[in-house]
Amino acid sequence: MRLLPRSLFGQVVFATVVAVVVSQLVVAWLLLDERARMARHVWGDQAAQRIAGFIGAIDGATPAERVRIIGTTGLRPSHASLEEPWRQPAMEPPAEAIAFLANLRKELARPIQVQMLVLGPDWPPALPNARPNVATHAGGLFDDKRRRQLRMVAVQARLGDGSVLTLRHALPPPLAGPPTSVLAGVALLVAIAGALTAWTVRRLTLPLGTLARAATGLARNLDQPPLPETGPAEVAAAAASFNRMQQDLKRNLETRSQALAAVSHDLRLPITRIRLRIERLSDEATREAIDSDLVEMDRMIGDTLEFLRAGHSGEQAARIDVNALVESVAEDMRALGCRVQTHGEARAPLLARSQAVRRCLGNLVDNARRYGGGAVELTVCDESEQVQFIVEDHGPGIPESERERVFEPYVRLEASRARHTGGTGLGLAIARAIARGHGGDVALESREGGGLRAILKFPRRWSPQLNAPVAAGMEARA
Repeated sequence: MRLLPRSLFGQVVFATVVAVVVSQLVVAWLLLDERARMARHVWGDQAAQRIAGFIGAIDGATPAERVRIIGTTGLRPSHASLEEPWRQPAMEPPAEAIAFLANLRKELARPIQVQMLVLGPDWPPALPNARPNVATHAGGLFDDKRRRQLRMVAVQARLGDGSVLTLRHALPPPLAGPPTSVLAGVALLVAIAGALTAWTVRRLTLPLGTLARAATGLARNLDQPPLPETGPAEVAAAAASFNRMQQDLKRNLETRSQALAAVSHDLRLPITRIRLRIERLSDEATREAIDSDLVEMDRMIGDTLEFLRAGHSGEQAARIDVNALVESVAEDMRALGCRVQTHGEARAPLLARSQAVRRCLGNLVDNARRYGGGAVELTVCDESEQVQFIVEDHGPGIPESERERVFEPYVRLEASRARHTGGTGLGLAIARAIARGHGGDVALESREGGGLRAILKFPRRWSPQLNAPVAAGMEARA
């Protein structure tokens, strides 16, 4: 479901809070049900037992004793009278009245004819010489609002000698809604459980987030600080394994770099010897052809080493003047005969590795110079989140299906990247590796009117320690 949280933290907190809410609602329902049963017992069963006992006492007494019993016995909140006639029911009694009458009949010592009459809301008083009616007694037990909610009935019993005993009685009032204290208690328990769960789960999942960020930046920077091996046992074990993997990768890359440096040195040594020997050749054309091949071999070795180091350079990051960098690259290209036009400017310095950014931008401009007809437009777009360099040429462009493949090492498209134009097929690969090493990227697209547009992006929020863009939350904590 799209509404459910996707993070581990959100899912655990959501599941816990839902479980607490459901359990508390069930407990509250059980408590309220028990409260209703107790109220029915107190107001219904006990009242039926008390009235049945009173009817039995009056039925077995003499007329004189009956008057004395009625005058001296308190039967609150009911009122008793022997002076009212047997009445005909004017309406069907409610369900609670029928249930109360059934309980009353079961409690009588012997079968006696009893009936129940529903009284109006005005609670008519008894005869003038009678005791105060139920309204007076109920007033001491309930406030006016609850007293108006009482359902008044008259219970009439035909005694053994034919006289009629009339009792005015208040049926159990309807229960109010759930008490505020119960609802407040449920809400408080849910809030406490949710807060404790969020705090606990955050402590458990925070190392996982740190591990995920470290894994994201590992390919770009093997020198990032090791992860703290804290938290639950499983998380600490994962962090320890990650740290060991980082060290192993670092050792392997260092070994590879040392081997490549040795190979580079060993290759350049015979190249130098060959150059010294070809000086003795008398055929100038042959000497120039061999020297050209040696130059190409030397450039291929240098470009290969540069590609392998791209994104993992030991150069320190600093705030560089973007506008000065652009002008410097443009002047270098103009010295090679390229017509470079610059547009736009950066409003603030960019935190990056200066030489790497210069190499990255220079490769893109040089690529446009070689294959774009000699005219290049270089535009700087300074945005709040990133700095963009847009390099446009007027050449034949690159088919859309090939635009990602040209970033692979040693890939040169034969249609426009002929061998005589030079290049080792590593320029774009180096540019992308450097850009991604700064948390940015390089993309190619068609230019309106023909040609190719290369878009180079460098984020402004970049951490040299993680070698990746700084997340909003991490930046806030910093």
